[in-house]
Amino acid sequence: MLFALLLEATGNIAVMGAALGSGLVAIGAGMGIGRIGGSAMEGIARQPEAAGRIQTAMLIIAALIEAVALFAAVICLLVATA
Repeated sequence: MLFALLLEATGNIAVMGAALGSGLVAIGAGMGIGRIGGSAMEGIARQPEAAGRIQTAMLIIAALIEAVALFAAVICLLVATA
């Protein structure tokens, strides 16, 4: 029922798949960065003297997650327009 309604609204299954894929990418990236931030704060609370190294690693990993999320969203949009 829901699938038929979405297909009727979009008119193309590729557009619907791209929208779902982009949504999943955003959710996954948000969850990943949230987990990294929480773990980093926990690590800093346990070892305050290592705060600089933990923050640096956290920022690098968060940037890599964002890059992968952007790449996946662009791929979803390319699939929809092909």
